[in-house]
Amino acid sequence: MTETMLDLKGLSCPLPVLRANKALRGMAGGERLRVLATDPAAVKDFRNYCDQTGHALVAFSEDRGTYSFVIQRKADAPAKAE
Repeated sequence: MTETMLDLKGLSCPLPVLRANKALRGMAGGERLRVLATDPAAVKDFRNYCDQTGHALVAFSEDRGTYSFVIQRKADAPAKAE
């Protein structure tokens, strides 16, 4: 399965979630988005975002201040034309 990578290091809350949301809207159901962020608030923000939207947070890790999130777009969501 391929992933789309979104490097959002250096951005502060709420920008990482807002930019990830925009990217996910253009993806088909079941596709995955990997987000890299450095804002510690992103951990809570992405968990809440996934809980509220129905997308799955399938992986999370942290390495020397860089947080990596893998979000799978909910399967019943068709990509929107931009």
